[in-house]
Amino acid sequence: MEQEDDHTEAPFERVAEIYEQLLVPALFGQWAAPVAEVAAIREGQRVLDVACGTGALARTVAQRVGPAGAVSAVDINPAMLAVARKLGPRSVDWREGTAEALPYGEGEFDVVVSQFGLMLFPDPEAALREMLRVLVPGGRLAVAVFDSLDHQPAYATMVDTYSRVVGDAIGQALRSPFALGDTEALAACFAGAGVDNAVITSREGVARFPDVSTMVLSDVRGWFPFAQIRLDDQAIDAVTREAESALAAFTGPDGAVEFPLPAHIVTAVKA
Repeated sequence: MEQEDDHTEAPFERVAEIYEQLLVPALFGQWAAPVAEVAAIREGQRVLDVACGTGALARTVAQRVGPAGAVSAVDINPAMLAVARKLGPRSVDWREGTAEALPYGEGEFDVVVSQFGLMLFPDPEAALREMLRVLVPGGRLAVAVFDSLDHQPAYATMVDTYSRVVGDAIGQALRSPFALGDTEALAACFAGAGVDNAVITSREGVARFPDVSTMVLSDVRGWFPFAQIRLDDQAIDAVTREAESALAAFTGPDGAVEFPLPAHIVTAVKA
């Protein structure tokens, strides 16, 4: 049921706006402060945010480095950057580029951070090597990824729901954000990139959506279109009906959906 409808004809910037409105407050925003904290970002530093999306982490970093510091943020998606520019401080240098070929010189940054992008990169090891390249010696790296789907029961339920209702390809797309959640695989990825002093810290977050319909639409309208996935209204309604039953254990009396959202933050220092 991957059909285009009037709702999916909107420019990608509208998709990015929905991402910021629905997914950032429900999932991503809560991690900006912890990532900045473990990265030990302080006033006056030069910091790069890789795969910055709509800028949630970059905005937090800009506050920490202050006017004496400098923040750059890079993303492959121009629509995400358009929204980031509208929301973020003008002092941030927003650039379009890939994580595997960062548009910066060697040793330009004191700190490099990235949250919830590594597992989506075509070549995560190459991306990590690039992050190291642009760090100064002694510079700090902090990268966040979601825990594995085995520890994400609500999203495991949604993967099953999409697979049953609209097809395995859609369920597989929802699996991808959790692809590096296994700590052994995550450690191997960093080791393969030449990061031999990586430390993995696991933390527990909480996902919150006002209702099941919003949770479904956050993916359908705020992420799937970037992956060239478009569902018609009939499919969306069918997924929502199934999800309302499947997510009952995570749904409160007021209809709000809340569930644990564990993630790993990997830190390292460039030799």
